[in-house]
Amino acid sequence: MLYPQSNACRQMADLSGFWEFRFDPDEVGTGQGWGGGFDPAEVIAVPASWNDQFAEWRDYTGVAWYQTTFDLPWGWRGQRIFVRFNAVSYLAEVWLNGERLGEHEGGHLPFGFDITERVKDAGNVLVVRVDGKLAPDRVPPGELKGRAGAAFPTVNYPDTTYDFFPFRGIERPVLIYTEPQAAIADVTVVTEIDGTSGVVRVQIACDVDAALTARATLHGHGFSGSAEEAVEGGAAALTVTVPDAALWSPDAPSLYDLRVELRRDGAVVDCYALPVGIRTIAVEGDRLLLNGEPVKLLGFGRHEDFPVVGKGLLPALIVKDYALMDWMGANSFRTSHYPYSEQMLDMADRLGFMVIDETPAVGLFFFPEGLEKRDRLCQQMIREMIDRDKNHPSVIMWSVANEPHTATLEAREAYNRDFTVIEHASRPEAVASFKAMADLAHELDPTRPVTLISHEGALEEAFAFVDVVGLNRYFGWYTQSGQIDLGLDYLDREIELIHTLYPKPLILSEFGTDTIPGHHAQPPEMFSEEYQAEFLTKQIKLTETKPFVIGQHIWNLCDFKTGQAVHRMGGYNYKGIFTRDRRPKLAAHRVRALWRGEDGS
Repeated sequence: MLYPQSNACRQMADLSGFWEFRFDPDEVGTGQGWGGGFDPAEVIAVPASWNDQFAEWRDYTGVAWYQTTFDLPWGWRGQRIFVRFNAVSYLAEVWLNGERLGEHEGGHLPFGFDITERVKDAGNVLVVRVDGKLAPDRVPPGELKGRAGAAFPTVNYPDTTYDFFPFRGIERPVLIYTEPQAAIADVTVVTEIDGTSGVVRVQIACDVDAALTARATLHGHGFSGSAEEAVEGGAAALTVTVPDAALWSPDAPSLYDLRVELRRDGAVVDCYALPVGIRTIAVEGDRLLLNGEPVKLLGFGRHEDFPVVGKGLLPALIVKDYALMDWMGANSFRTSHYPYSEQMLDMADRLGFMVIDETPAVGLFFFPEGLEKRDRLCQQMIREMIDRDKNHPSVIMWSVANEPHTATLEAREAYNRDFTVIEHASRPEAVASFKAMADLAHELDPTRPVTLISHEGALEEAFAFVDVVGLNRYFGWYTQSGQIDLGLDYLDREIELIHTLYPKPLILSEFGTDTIPGHHAQPPEMFSEEYQAEFLTKQIKLTETKPFVIGQHIWNLCDFKTGQAVHRMGGYNYKGIFTRDRRPKLAAHRVRALWRGEDGS
């Protein structure tokens, strides 16, 4: 789904700002016709989560309504006109001028509607009903209280199966935009390396097929070249070869400017521009290769999370987080546990950060009720994520899920005793679900590796279907509590066991400790800054002895909001090496020295 642009052929306007708003805890709005317009009770900022904008509504995850009005900009008539929502959590139903446009389930990914025949020149009323309820068949799931083994890790409030706050609302910009009658519907860019040359393959999809010619022009780094082909069957495939190409990498995030045009009788009828990074990514044995050379991922899990705005898009925060990661010596991160904003990925392209792009499928359980619907949703989200992010050179890997609860209780009990792996350790429903997800990701994009991030260790049979093993592990924290060296021994043994069973590259995709800012102890003890610093230092040094461990992603870059639970003081996860307002803890300095080779070891 191409991001809207303003250029010689297209126009775009942002509807962000102050919208009218109303909570609907009794769900009376639909019956009372609020889709045609309603009397507002509040004013709300868009984009931003609703939870911190109002007193007394922080934990509300029910139904609420948004409303705004707009006039059609001058000169838009004669073009096709669309509305695009970049992210609404969780289920959105949309009306324009009292006419229902449709709905979309799932936060964090865009959706839109053609409003050409419905939009007026002035006084348009756009209404959105947002259903934020938690439910077992939603992605991610919630409200599993009372199900055996279903709480994570204890009962949270709100009742989620994941360890971050379930912010709700319109959390990224809402756009209206135009496309010409003969338009570029999609662009797919795949790059290859041939000796010192870069090969840029551009696939263009069109929604009409009437005497059109497609043209792709590439500029940058002293190069200018183009290719042209006739549109046939609504598509055109073009190739531009770049001699002595400047390759994209973290050390040199070189980008070329690609301009794609549709022409009729020599006249441009549509155009679209995007940056292109020439690079390859592949798995070879137990190595991850970027441009044919082994690469190691140093970085973080992180969250779109900040006071007041919740998960709302905040451009200054994007700049700040990249500055912190760069200061640390990091080169990568995972979009834990949902696709981040397109603006975040645009910056990764420009700054040279490698990104593991992850779906919202976090904390899945495999009870039979609702499983078929949830599997459809997970596959829908894989399609939407790849469709949205496939052209970003920074995106080097797809993650289909985080911490699914796949193991049987019997298998987990045996494993926790002495790392015994019994036959058929994973639930058959989970194995089938993840095989289908991994197969789909490989089919949609054969150019990138696929991973699954698991906390089940060697019990995770879905590791058989992915290219890279992702392991979340907290030995020395949740288990072997207070005993860093004992936890280190467990981690050493488990990593070796997993690699024996699944000889693939492995990323230690989460490891860390909750750390209260300013709490100190000597000798180090849990929750102190010294404990976090020693824990991370020793685990990083262990991974350095394992050639097949190709990534270390600390959990977390910054402290973040969670639901309330007995293990979450103040409703926060304190595993950040920076505070929620981005101040460093002791561990930030220690890890920086390790990653930058300044620790003296």
